[in-house]
Amino acid sequence: MEALYIVGVGMTRFGKFLDRSVKDLTREAVTAALRDAGCSVSDPEAAYFSNACQGHMQGQDLIRGEIALRSMGIEGIPVTNVENACASASTALYGAVQFLRAGMGEIALAVGVDKMYSTDRAKMFSVFDSGWDVETVEENRQRLLALGAGVPVPEGTMSTRPYSAMMDVYAAWARFHMRTFGTTREQIAAVAAKNHQHSTENPLSQYREAYSVEEVLRAPPITYPLTLPMCAPISDGAAAAVVVRESALGRFDRRRAIRICASVLMSGTDRRPEEVEKHIGRRAALKAYEQAGVGPRDMSLAEVHDATAMGEIMQIENLGFCPFGEGGPTAARGETRIGGRIPVNPSGGLESKGHPIGATGLGQVFELATQLRGEAGRRQVENARFAIAENGGGIYGIEEAACCVTILGG
Repeated sequence: MEALYIVGVGMTRFGKFLDRSVKDLTREAVTAALRDAGCSVSDPEAAYFSNACQGHMQGQDLIRGEIALRSMGIEGIPVTNVENACASASTALYGAVQFLRAGMGEIALAVGVDKMYSTDRAKMFSVFDSGWDVETVEENRQRLLALGAGVPVPEGTMSTRPYSAMMDVYAAWARFHMRTFGTTREQIAAVAAKNHQHSTENPLSQYREAYSVEEVLRAPPITYPLTLPMCAPISDGAAAAVVVRESALGRFDRRRAIRICASVLMSGTDRRPEEVEKHIGRRAALKAYEQAGVGPRDMSLAEVHDATAMGEIMQIENLGFCPFGEGGPTAARGETRIGGRIPVNPSGGLESKGHPIGATGLGQVFELATQLRGEAGRRQVENARFAIAENGGGIYGIEEAACCVTILGG
């Protein structure tokens, strides 16, 4: 199979930008990716455009990608609109990979963008209400609550202000992990403190403030056992990547090209809660390792979907960086810090960098490519050779509805 490479990446800062449009953010990220690759708007032969929230927030459905991309001069090529919950952007990259593997062209563009922040807070948080089966809302809720049954919820540990329904999902997963494996709030807080520390060295991060474990635990509660710094914020932003076949690599700077070793997309299954080895993230990771011909020990760093700090604990287990149930202690020992055994989320992760749903997966890819090129500055992971990203989205049953795992190699 012909090798594929990322030759250009671009990303806006993630944040809250009431004065910027989807078109503005798309233009900034794509222009940066094209400039990084050394090509122009006329070079991509296909584009995969990821967006999850514009329909809900703005009423723009059906042709989001065609509109945003034509506004910056990308036209006359096939544009595929991608919506796959929080896994949308990595699914767009997966689509670009399949286009090139099918021999349909030599250069493809993957771009993800979302504008989620609004002064209408009810509308903003209601984006997440359709991230599961809307015909069985109460059944969904009860199934997830059952995961954490038996773990007492202390008084004063639930927010009285609006928050994303997905935080209740992660809280249920956290209580299941606490009951099953003995994971503690202090261990979850250690993940959040580590990621916030990493973010201080990322100029594109939404938040760049360090927290101690104690400060994370004392922060305002969201839904037990989660506090505010353990949870990803509402965000706006965009990210993009230019992907090419090896036959076209001579047109680009081969020294900065990053090989795509694996790109895997999976959907969830109706597993039992105790069957953690069948988790969608675990199945996707195993398939990606097989596709790439490498394993967990070969990874230099990872970016994982920490919509909450609990997500990181689960995903480092799924990726094989530690046994199931050992994610909390692994984080508490500092093994996932920059300089540790396996640095995770050197960008600051979703908790700090931000989580504009349609851009998140390509934001992860931006970080991995930057690290593998040795261009990450003070957050650089030494001697980075292989890197892995896990990006999950939506809820169906007791796990994510969709999951992408991407492995890149320098």
